[in-house]
Amino acid sequence: MILVNGLIVLATVAAMEGVATLTHRYVMHGPLGWGWHRSHHEEGDGLLERNDLYAVVFTVLSGALIAFGMAGVWPLRQLGIGLMVYGILYFVVHDGLVHHRWPLRYVPRRGYLKRLVQAHKMHHAVEGRDGCVSFGFLYAPSVPALKARLQRNGTLAGERRGAAASPFRDAAGAPTAPPDRGGATAPPARGR
Repeated sequence: MILVNGLIVLATVAAMEGVATLTHRYVMHGPLGWGWHRSHHEEGDGLLERNDLYAVVFTVLSGALIAFGMAGVWPLRQLGIGLMVYGILYFVVHDGLVHHRWPLRYVPRRGYLKRLVQAHKMHHAVEGRDGCVSFGFLYAPSVPALKARLQRNGTLAGERRGAAASPFRDAAGAPTAPPDRGGATAPPARGR
């Protein structure tokens, strides 16, 4: 039974990437959820943002699943633990590695973590909620595919203003060279 419970937790963690991707694309970037999520795509100077309410919702859901599971409703505890593990991974990767919302300022220079950071920066290269790419948090499509999609859509912030198009910008908003040509870029000042 321990093996089955462990597999349920792992399957839940894996499935949550799909759930999170769909939630990010159709709820957070949709008319219903953009009111909270918009704060994540705009400059801000506070420690917290309205978008953090999504973390509260998923934390409450995880806690409720664990509580009902502890009360004897199998396999809700395992589902809740899987949701909690995914939330921890999200916090470490998205809030920490990508957006530097906690003190460790590691910038990956190669490999999958670099691609993950680049893909999420490209998600934020679009102004507003429409035309974004890469809605996953732990899965990153290839950077060239994302660049092509952004160019095809014509949704880069710079293209709409007539500036040079680049999904990679420095803290002042000026275009910079893509990281795949010369190392990882430093994160923007708020860079959400």
